[in-house]
Amino acid sequence: MQKSAYWFPAKEQGWGWGLPITWQGWLVYAMAAVLLVAGFFIFPLATSYVGFLIYNWSVVLLVLVVCWLKGEPLRLR
Repeated sequence: MQKSAYWFPAKEQGWGWGLPITWQGWLVYAMAAVLLVAGFFIFPLATSYVGFLIYNWSVVLLVLVVCWLKGEPLRLR
């Protein structure tokens, strides 16, 4: 039985990735969740709204890059 080298499988229908299939993928999701919650404390909305948005979009973009690199190739199904 050969193990898949992908951390994120392509979705069965549509375009994108499904839930992680390896512990590394779950670690990426967990780290992203921690970073997103930490953003509320690092950039309080009352004082730094733009910084908060830039920070959150950076975390989301980083997760998308990891999914693109370590996930199955995408195609519309």
